[in-house]
Amino acid sequence: MDNSTPAGRSAIDTEAIRIAAKNLDDGAVTTGYGGNRLEIINMLNSALATELVCVLRYKRHYFTISGPGNGPVKAEFLQHAQDEQGHADQIAERIVQLNGSPDFNPANLSISSHAEYDDSSDMQAMIKANLIAERVAIEAYRQMIAKIGDSDPTTRLMLVGIMAVEEEHADDMRDLLAK
Repeated sequence: MDNSTPAGRSAIDTEAIRIAAKNLDDGAVTTGYGGNRLEIINMLNSALATELVCVLRYKRHYFTISGPGNGPVKAEFLQHAQDEQGHADQIAERIVQLNGSPDFNPANLSISSHAEYDDSSDMQAMIKANLIAERVAIEAYRQMIAKIGDSDPTTRLMLVGIMAVEEEHADDMRDLLAK
């Protein structure tokens, strides 16, 4: 048994907890926040741009795919577009929680996005473009997660969850490409 703290007392920094209760204008960002907030917001805005470009790419593919037997592929494109929109929403919300401003400016999306837009008209080319974009997103998230480390566990966990879905999307696209 650790005798360094009195019975019933916690080993956490209660003074920091009291200070956190006083700075209401900072919202979720307490004095104990260990991340480089501006750097993380910038990374998240790039991730937001990537997700929004992916939404647009998947939606375009969903609406323009043609040919017999494309129903399952079309449905997959729509589901992925919806998933990517959910990711964009999560990221935008986190940016706001960090007292930042999510960048939805259309002029900045293609500049800030890690993935590229695609206007292919051939089903195989669409699938390949989506697989490439998913792989790009996975690597970008992997690097962001490593960069954030333990400094911002909330953002890190959010990105880990998003990356897991992107990995599923990559597997889906690989399977469709193989058919």
